[in-house]
Amino acid sequence: MKKPEKITDGIYLIGGPDISHSSDATSFIVEIGDDLVMIDAGAGESSRILVDNIIKAGFDPHDISTLILTHCHIDHIGSAPYFKNNFKCEIVIHELDADALEQGDPVLTAANWYDTEFPPTVVDRRLKGDHEVLQYGEEELHCLHTPGHTPGSISVYIDRGGERVLFGQDIHGPFLPSFRSDVKEWKRSMQRLLELEADILCEGHFGIFRTKKQVSEYINNYLRQY
Repeated sequence: MKKPEKITDGIYLIGGPDISHSSDATSFIVEIGDDLVMIDAGAGESSRILVDNIIKAGFDPHDISTLILTHCHIDHIGSAPYFKNNFKCEIVIHELDADALEQGDPVLTAANWYDTEFPPTVVDRRLKGDHEVLQYGEEELHCLHTPGHTPGSISVYIDRGGERVLFGQDIHGPFLPSFRSDVKEWKRSMQRLLELEADILCEGHFGIFRTKKQVSEYINNYLRQY
């Protein structure tokens, strides 16, 4: 397995297929203000590896105040109960995907795809509307509602060091009735992301794209497919 990867100052890739476990989507740590924010939490079998990678990146996992879940699928939420129970972080997800976590729904969480279960888990903050800003000291994390893959999918971005870093997990889909997907909504969501003109895209399964051109080409490639 690879070591944690530095994306930019204070932002690290700490989980994913080549870093923690083959079933994990990517997950990230963001040092912001006096806090650590974690974005997504793998599929559940690599909790201790994620903790080790946070430490290897130079951070204390006890400083995680917030775990943002970009949507309700198991490969992104699996270790959320572990981090909530062990480090007392607050779980944040959009209200339209929150019930799937709190009910441990095997279909809406896609746990049935992985032949596993997700325990009903309390959500501490339900994001509402199109855009919420989480404030940490003088810095802000922006949470945009980008439905399509699921009704409550969000994308997160932060401006740092003159660059805009976008966490656009699973913006490629897939789009299935069991996920309550909506391709028309997704197309509108992708236009919103293109308008951000992000410098770096951290994607859920296909890696890191490090220029504005690469980011726009990645999103537009999927728009052409659908």
